[in-house]
Amino acid sequence: MKRLRGRRMPRRVTQLLVGLFLYGVGISFLVRGMIGAAPWDVLTQGIARHVPLSFGIITILVSVVVLLLWIPIRQKPGIGTLLNALLVGPAADIGFLLIPETDELWIRVAFFVVGLLVLSGATGLYIGAAFGPGPRDGLMTGLHRRTGWPIWVVRTGLEVTVVAVGWALGGNVGIGTVAFALLVGPLCQFFLRLFAVALPEVAAAADAATPTGEIRIAS
Repeated sequence: MKRLRGRRMPRRVTQLLVGLFLYGVGISFLVRGMIGAAPWDVLTQGIARHVPLSFGIITILVSVVVLLLWIPIRQKPGIGTLLNALLVGPAADIGFLLIPETDELWIRVAFFVVGLLVLSGATGLYIGAAFGPGPRDGLMTGLHRRTGWPIWVVRTGLEVTVVAVGWALGGNVGIGTVAFALLVGPLCQFFLRLFAVALPEVAAAADAATPTGEIRIAS
């Protein structure tokens, strides 16, 4: 088992870093699409309207706050969790420098589609590397474990809350937000199965994925 882990380590580290960078770029495409951001990005957009900080810096700060919420639910972060909190935001800021704003609807829709696919593929890469969940996913699974509520209930509750707060602050809620909520689960499941590193615990996690991309975790 240790030899297998050792042989897979270069691939896992590469997947993690590439996945986190692409995740940030995917966020940039979704936001530039301007037809509705992903739930947590709606919150980030809303906060950005009221503080003189970049989207990426706010993403890091929100991740830190979410990680603090792990403490009372006794959720333990992995190295992938910490790198997610630190790297996704700056990667998104780089994406904003490279991806132009546009008023053309067809280009905005194309940006959204590209962003959804890139973000979903990036999720499969970094989760498949098995270095720990992102801060937001870990909060979801930790609350599930502590409360016994179904994953979908916890996830829906969290995302409805952050969308409501983000919208109230001025974040962009639209058809894209709904499309993201409906499509990201199945897409992430597909990419997780594609990119999961062949370690027993990773394979088990991929096999446990439901059709909506949720992970069934025993209470």
